[in-house]
Amino acid sequence: MPTVRMYTLSTCGYCRATKLFLAENSVNYEYTDVDLLSGDKQRSVLEEMKKLNPLCTFPTIVIGDRVIVGFKRDEIREALGIR
Repeated sequence: MPTVRMYTLSTCGYCRATKLFLAENSVNYEYTDVDLLSGDKQRSVLEEMKKLNPLCTFPTIVIGDRVIVGFKRDEIREALGIR
């Protein structure tokens, strides 16, 4: 299964839904709640995220080489090869 990395906000309902969806499908993932960072670390992560999603909207999900913006269940399933 490809590596899953997400940029999220701690207060975002779509981010929580994505995390729940991945957990329900037994998908391991890493995430960063960008709003809980501060200073240089937050700026650094936002710059990293802008390279993947110039609009910096959440969640931004990286599955292998694919970037999915928003909680798009069908696209996530396809990228992960799950039904």
